[in-house]
Amino acid sequence: MTGFAEEARPQEFRARLARLFNYEERSAVLFLMPLVIVLGGVALFPIGYALYLSLFRLKLTRPGNVPFVGFDNYLLLLEDSGFWAAAGRTAYFAVVVVVATTVLALLVALLLNETFRGRRLVAALLLVPWAVPSVANGLMWKWIYNPDYGALNGALLQFGLIDRYTVWLGDPGKTLLLIANALVWKEVPLAAILLLVTMKAVPADLYRAAKVDGANVWQRFLHVTLPTLRPGFLLVIVFVSMIAVRQFDLFYLLTEGGPGDASTVAAWQVYVESFRNLSFGTGSALAYLLAMAVFALSWIVIRTFGRRL
Repeated sequence: MTGFAEEARPQEFRARLARLFNYEERSAVLFLMPLVIVLGGVALFPIGYALYLSLFRLKLTRPGNVPFVGFDNYLLLLEDSGFWAAAGRTAYFAVVVVVATTVLALLVALLLNETFRGRRLVAALLLVPWAVPSVANGLMWKWIYNPDYGALNGALLQFGLIDRYTVWLGDPGKTLLLIANALVWKEVPLAAILLLVTMKAVPADLYRAAKVDGANVWQRFLHVTLPTLRPGFLLVIVFVSMIAVRQFDLFYLLTEGGPGDASTVAAWQVYVESFRNLSFGTGSALAYLLAMAVFALSWIVIRTFGRRL
């Protein structure tokens, strides 16, 4: 009897699995498993290995001396005034990008929500900046801001707004704003499309009822359109915030952290610490602090806006 019971248990377990997963589900799992394994290896291994490196004082100039330091790399960064200065610039840059992108995207979405001749062509052309690769976008704005033959200097000189060519990216007070402008130009199209999709979901009956009640255009926007755009605003703010905080390409192509340290943000500091100072321990710790900041920012935005949806 004991042997029979032991043989019955595996059969009962297989029968439960068969009831839990039918043939289609088992086939789907089987076909997706190689993809899951590859993606897990490509994504999870670097994340885990970076966490492992952040616990060591690994500097490639001393490859034979890699002591385990625990969380000392994190504490070292948190005590560094340069880290907090870079964090402040990152926060300032992110706020400028998010506010400018959201406002411009809202105006573009309101325009595309109207019916006019050539609206589809305008909508198609709107996606061009978003489709431009990040590196090409950076090189384009580097040419526009060029102090010798840049398009910005040429246009302003032609209109009489300046009397001589200006080194735009050489001014520490303007550098972050100019880089933010380049990022906003690229991200506005997608943000506008997200808001436009949300706007299209507003029932027409609400607008008709508002008109019957005597609401003008501004009142209809304020009391009908704007409240229904909260899901779209949530997506835009989270998406653009993550891109702005992690932005590296434009800083590398336009300024390399300069002039001085005027554009040294957290993402650029990760690059400098890891690949110029060859300190992969503190570089990995800094990357994890940046990732935690992005996660915390996304969580705060979702919690704040999600309660009102």
